[in-house]
Amino acid sequence: MRGMTLAAGLILAFLMAGAPRRVPPGRGPEPPAGTRAPEPPRLYVETSPVPATGRTLAVPSGGDFQGALDSARPGDVITLEAGAVFRGPFTLPQKSGADWIVIRTSASDAELPPAGTRIDPSFAGLMPRLEAASGAVIEADRGAHHYRFVGVEIRPAEGSFLFNLVLLGSTETSAGQQPHHIIFDRCYLHGDPLRGTRRGIALNSQFTAVVDSYLSDFKEVGADSQAIGGWNGPGPFKIVNNYLEGAGENVMFGGAAPSIDQVVPSDIEIRRNHFFKPVSWKIGDASYQGTPWTIKNLFELKNARRVLIEGNLFENNWAAAQNGFGILLTVRTERDAAPWAVVEDVTFVSNIVRRTASGFNILGIDDSSPSRNGRTRFVRVANNLFTDVSAAGQGGSGTLFQILNGASGLTIEHNTALHDGPVISADLLPSSGLVFQNNIVEHNEYGVFGSGKGIGLPALDYYFPGYVFRRNVLVGLAGVRPYPSDNFYPASLAAVGFVDLGGGDYRLSGASAYRRAATDGADVGADFQALSAATGQGTAVMAPGAPDRQRRKRGAIEPRRGGDVRTGAESGAGADE
Repeated sequence: MRGMTLAAGLILAFLMAGAPRRVPPGRGPEPPAGTRAPEPPRLYVETSPVPATGRTLAVPSGGDFQGALDSARPGDVITLEAGAVFRGPFTLPQKSGADWIVIRTSASDAELPPAGTRIDPSFAGLMPRLEAASGAVIEADRGAHHYRFVGVEIRPAEGSFLFNLVLLGSTETSAGQQPHHIIFDRCYLHGDPLRGTRRGIALNSQFTAVVDSYLSDFKEVGADSQAIGGWNGPGPFKIVNNYLEGAGENVMFGGAAPSIDQVVPSDIEIRRNHFFKPVSWKIGDASYQGTPWTIKNLFELKNARRVLIEGNLFENNWAAAQNGFGILLTVRTERDAAPWAVVEDVTFVSNIVRRTASGFNILGIDDSSPSRNGRTRFVRVANNLFTDVSAAGQGGSGTLFQILNGASGLTIEHNTALHDGPVISADLLPSSGLVFQNNIVEHNEYGVFGSGKGIGLPALDYYFPGYVFRRNVLVGLAGVRPYPSDNFYPASLAAVGFVDLGGGDYRLSGASAYRRAATDGADVGADFQALSAATGQGTAVMAPGAPDRQRRKRGAIEPRRGGDVRTGAESGAGADE
């Protein structure tokens, strides 16, 4: 672990000279009234298969799929010949009744992975192919409902660029007009490998689910692209056990002005997905394929409420069109077109985040709102593993958490993190009620840094009124320790006492001093049994490969005059840009 630079040492010495001599315990002033745990989703989407009650309409190669959609009655099953190509665009018509219309491959259930198992492209030969050269391949009429797709491939016609493969709502002005109860189950959706596609599924709907599916090659030059995105639907939404590949934001809610007054995408369940960006999209990588796709982040919320993100793997993100943060909770009112926008009640638990230039970017008040609207509040980040959060080879700053402009009610606890930048970088308005406890993090050069305030207690006191900061393992901080007293300071990662640091097993060994040392009597850091159960990744969840311990260990940020730092966000410039 590297020592402090001369500049940082001078800053710290100056700050400590004027600080009280008694180091306080881990709790600051009492948290302000209104701080609370995030509320979980109130509604969930049920995706269990329902037996058919009607006819089976078989559509052979060259048959009329749209005609089958138009004539189908609730309870019917439409089978499309496996391997056949059906050229659209297609429209899901609105029908009366609450029974499901199932659109599926003619291949038998025995030939597909069982329900609850993720599909992959190796099954494409068993799928009918729906494609279009313009428009959306599938678009839902206003009020269309109770459609379930099983074992279907959806793609652009070869060489075509589409804005959406599936468009579930767009410009509706009331929830009653929106599509609802639509499920994609074990489907393969992908953009054109050379031209890309802006978006896989636009979720501007209600009671919609994407499960056990594979979404890839969503990419564009000069504009954001997503595997899944939604901005004008109230939810609930279920995104579970999918492979999700997108250049801009793999998944995003918000990001455009909604046409429904007061709408906030809500009750969102995001579990057991693999969020991934291929390094063949990365300029300078040996595998780079030559097209400068617009790369931003892995996951972003700009307008969302009651979101559960659990048991996911977030992998590969670098600084390009954005500054390299992998996870963004950055409220946006779209310049007050949606002044009610919030990012609130977000639970981010038992995930793995690896190989990203920086970790979390959290923005409290929309700094692009003329009226200072938009709020991010009530967020819990717990029991996650962060590895190779690093500026080395990926740009960015290696910062674990950037917290800006008045976020409130943040709880960050029981995480294990390997990173080469600051633990926290804070700027703009203070963020009240921070709870930061029971984490294993690397202090590096700047630790907890507040713009204009410096390192440690001055930053905590100014930027996080009502803070709790205790029982954290701050690795590698030598000399003066400008933090509350109830924390731990091993000299190196090796001194933490992991089961197998080199092999990527970050459980604490029986000999570790931090076993059962957390405020709740558990181990400090992540609970790897719970993490393994949530992700299905096994006990040593870092695999493949151990972290590069020779990676460049630097703060990746340069002090300004007066001890300020550049954290990748400037006031007024848009904290997520």
